[in-house]
Amino acid sequence: MGSWAEDSFGNDTAVDWAGDFVESGRGLEAVAEALNAVTEEGDDYLDSDLAAEAIAACEVIARLRGNWGKRSAYSEDLDAWIEANPADVPDALIQQAVKVLDRIEGENSELAELWDDGGRNETWHSEIDDLRNGVTGG
Repeated sequence: MGSWAEDSFGNDTAVDWAGDFVESGRGLEAVAEALNAVTEEGDDYLDSDLAAEAIAACEVIARLRGNWGKRSAYSEDLDAWIEANPADVPDALIQQAVKVLDRIEGENSELAELWDDGGRNETWHSEIDDLRNGVTGG
């Protein structure tokens, strides 16, 4: 995974997922699919690409709920899609997103290991906390 920043769209995998999301036009179905991919891993070692895609999917939920994270050239097409396609996010999907973010930030997660290599990366954890708050509306 090529990364340049700790925010949700600061890596190639998330940016690619966002592009595919916009092109597919599948909306919340694609979001659920990304979250399910993490959930289905259970306690097994969580691949960083699955985690980065799920984080991007959580950004869709937060943005649909009016909680816009960092906007950049990397999220521009996704942001335009969300503005043009408002939708209510089911409570079950919100709850799953929170659990997925907890899983990504927890143990046995490659992405957490990569960001915390050499010590806890407070910036990355703060980004995840902000996203969790955006998903829940907190």
